Amino acid sequence: MVIPANELKIKGVSLIENMLEKLDEVLISIRGQNKFVVVDIERYNYLRECELERALKETKEDIANGNSRVLSANEHFKELDDALRN
Repeated sequence: MVIPANELKIKGVSLIENMLEKLDEVLISIRGQNKFVVVDIERYNYLRECELERALKETKEDIANGNSRVLSANEHFKELDDALRN
């Protein structure tokens, strides 16, 4: 379900709350373009956990494939500092 931003301005958060009782997610459009997705906090936490599990899996695969380096904290901070300066 898509909610135009103007309707959200008029009806407020109660509109989203009512929709989330029936739906897993609500899209918010601005000038006819979908811009935001609203989900309840339980769904957000679930999606975030999935994202973190995927990142951990990819990291483990990188390590297993030799696509990693071991740096000291100082070396890591120096690389970060150098990257920010460029």
